[in-house]
Amino acid sequence: MIKATNLTKYFGDFKALDELNMTVPVGAIYGLVGPNGAGKSTLIRHITGIMREDSGQLLVGGEEIFENAWMKAGTAYIPDDVFFFTQATIKDMANFNAGLYPRFSRERYEKLLKAFSLDEKVKMRSLSKGMQKQAAFLIAASCCPRLLVMDEPVDGLDPVMRRQVWSILMSDVAEHGTTVLVSSHNLRELEDVCDHVGIMNHGKMLLERTLSELQENLVKVQLALPDGGAIPDSLDILSRSGTGRLNTLIIRGSREEVANSLATASPLFMDLVPLSLEEIFIYELGGEDYEVKDIIL
Repeated sequence: MIKATNLTKYFGDFKALDELNMTVPVGAIYGLVGPNGAGKSTLIRHITGIMREDSGQLLVGGEEIFENAWMKAGTAYIPDDVFFFTQATIKDMANFNAGLYPRFSRERYEKLLKAFSLDEKVKMRSLSKGMQKQAAFLIAASCCPRLLVMDEPVDGLDPVMRRQVWSILMSDVAEHGTTVLVSSHNLRELEDVCDHVGIMNHGKMLLERTLSELQENLVKVQLALPDGGAIPDSLDILSRSGTGRLNTLIIRGSREEVANSLATASPLFMDLVPLSLEEIFIYELGGEDYEVKDIIL
């Protein structure tokens, strides 16, 4: 659905996107993550056709998206700061979007309006941030887009509404083949819904894989060795901590390879567990150098 090849964008002398490569399959829920300033928002503005690259190529559905009205009519975007006209009600913004998106479904709009318990006659500016996000989502979902791009989509929503949003998204992917790109700092929630993840830093795509592949490549090990026991030097250890005999290790490699290697040390205790997406994010960005640091004030 989305294919970026050597995508580069400058703002003056600053390189916001640095020969970035990215592939988002059709019908995927793709989580785009990275630290602040990584270039995620700039990339999203290219994917939604707001910006044009300085070099490289970006294709959405096999076509260039910038100044492509047909492709934009199939792409819905929910920014972190929801857009609405100053005096507009929810109904006004729905009518506005209905004029832009030929696939807009009034029936779907009415159903979602009831699901979110919103009054369409209320002005958008009078709503809380969370309710504005709900309104923006129900309008975007009513557009029946082929590609839905969302920046911090559930920020400000209560737990029930968060679950409602993700449920609708996963249903659209399963039933209609909608492709969803989500940028968020809430890695715990992305872990529950995304099947593909891309990690950005300094304008580059550090890696992109399915979530299962990411979890297979890094292993957390709790280990206790006998007196004189030593961890094999062949292991790629990213982090090591612990007290006494019990060590907690973050090791790059498959579970099978790590387990077989550590077995040669005749451990008294060994337990291998997959890392969370948040832990993967930290260690792929530089391990201990990117961890929370103790600061004496």
